[in-house]
Amino acid sequence: MKTLAKLPVTIVTGFLGSGKTTLLRHMLDNAQGRRIAVIVNEFGELGIDGEILKQCSIGCTEEEASGRVYELANGCLCCTVQEEFFPVMRELVARRGDLDHILIETSGLALPKPLVQAFQWPEIRSACTVDAVITVVDSPAVAAGTFAAFPDQVDAQRKLDPNLDHESPLHELFADQLASADLVILNKADLISPEDLAKVRLEVAEELPPAVKVIEASSGRLPLDVLIGLGAGSEEHIDSRHSHHDHHHDGDDDDHDHDAFDSISIELPQADESLLLDALTQLVVQHGVLRVKGFAAIPGKPMRLLIQGVGTRFDKHFDRQWGADEARVTRLVLIGQALDAGLLEAQLRAALSV
Repeated sequence: MKTLAKLPVTIVTGFLGSGKTTLLRHMLDNAQGRRIAVIVNEFGELGIDGEILKQCSIGCTEEEASGRVYELANGCLCCTVQEEFFPVMRELVARRGDLDHILIETSGLALPKPLVQAFQWPEIRSACTVDAVITVVDSPAVAAGTFAAFPDQVDAQRKLDPNLDHESPLHELFADQLASADLVILNKADLISPEDLAKVRLEVAEELPPAVKVIEASSGRLPLDVLIGLGAGSEEHIDSRHSHHDHHHDGDDDDHDHDAFDSISIELPQADESLLLDALTQLVVQHGVLRVKGFAAIPGKPMRLLIQGVGTRFDKHFDRQWGADEARVTRLVLIGQALDAGLLEAQLRAALSV
């Protein structure tokens, strides 16, 4: 009975822009009365994913929503797991009587294995169990030969060097996210042909233990019963799952493949919507920006424009009214490799003439 009393935790991982936040929103919107706490691990200085999740209509007031979304804004969970993660989990464990489930969204750069191993710590293990690690895959990107929807220039650069085919941190991270999975979602399945989807399924299966289920989805729309209640107890067997980054957590080796990624925050004044999207597309193509997320102030529009981009694909919608005492500014986070913050901001400002 002690095991049954443990609070189940679902860890959602996946590469940049695969659809993790969309999946979590879907899960919260269909919680069916379950009391769910969410930990959002943001890579960047803006708590953008946390803000998106707080807008979900899950039947609670804004004050209640703020109490159930915890943001770890200090990079990837495998780096901060002993600093920020433990105090947050301790607080949730203390409130376990008020909760039915915990959802953790890792950043696109996080390694899931060290996070699952943290659930072996006595103080967490006695109260929580990892119900499942769900890895979300960007199916069109894998079909195109990449792991996220990278610009052609970045992918071509990777393919030019045969030594990078398996040694690339991007490929290793993709493989490690799959190796830790209890359930894999081939997301955006509606955006590719059945033939390409079958190829993606085969490619993903090569990285998976045989018992792991692979399912297809569009915008993460799946029945909640498929996503939670798996009872995997992932912390019990995670040590037997091989990953490329195991050596980084042995001994005193402080080297870290994530150092190859930069996260740049840029603040701009109000900007014309089409000019801004054109300028961001140019940055992606010319500088290998992997991910763009943020909010924009559009002249003459009373609502804030939410922007999320993966490669040259951008999703946008007006998410809420600007507050009366809120500065109407454009705030963006750009994620990529070897990015020059000054150059990117200067090019963006020149394109917008600000």
